[in-house]
Amino acid sequence: MMPSVDADVVRVLGDPLRMRVVALLARETLCMSHLVEETGAKQTNLSNHMKVLREAGLVDTEPCGRFTYFKLRPEVLASVSARFAELAESARTAVVNKRACP
Repeated sequence: MMPSVDADVVRVLGDPLRMRVVALLARETLCMSHLVEETGAKQTNLSNHMKVLREAGLVDTEPCGRFTYFKLRPEVLASVSARFAELAESARTAVVNKRACP
């Protein structure tokens, strides 16, 4: 069974806008103005999504004057990716394991 933190991250990434933000942050650290410009989303909507991403541990903030920059935490994505890789490897061997019906 997947640990809950991984399940939370997967659930959070299920939203298309949050996934878009994660893809943008994978390329560079951005502030809210950049994210509004790149996504076309309203600032209030993005603020809510950024809160969800922060609470899931995917994003950290970095204050810079009157702006706050957002940066991705690659180790969290790597952890989820590794878990999926384990599941995929297990599924490869499970093809030959078939439980007999009673």
